Amino acid sequence: MDDLYQLSRHVFEAQPFSIFLGAELTRASSDGVTLSLTVADHHKQQHGYVHGGVISYLADNSLTFAGGLALGGDALTSEFKLNYLKPAKGSRLEARAEAQSVGRRQAVCRCEIYSIEGAQKILCALGQGTIVAVGK
Repeated sequence: MDDLYQLSRHVFEAQPFSIFLGAELTRASSDGVTLSLTVADHHKQQHGYVHGGVISYLADNSLTFAGGLALGGDALTSEFKLNYLKPAKGSRLEARAEAQSVGRRQAVCRCEIYSIEGAQKILCALGQGTIVAVGK
């Protein structure tokens, strides 16, 4: 595995909340990131759908990772917007994020979050955020 993935994995594994939720970093490259989550009962709300807070976490963290990779270092979310499109009711979620515009100190990133059940993937949310470099 390449150094960029290994560095990203090290940062991800240092996030207690990500570990608590059971999220996984499944891809990290200069093209972007993918975070995955196997859905458990404690991720769901009263109607049986994945709670919006879990989807929001996936958006925030995938956007920040994509921005940090594009900016070449440590980064934080400055802001993000999330549109919920359909209820997430699959057995797995996948968030794919990539930088759309990169400057010296900030990157605007976009993510798509899919609800997956078997071979069926349903786009359930779209996010966009501004990620800022830390310490630059």
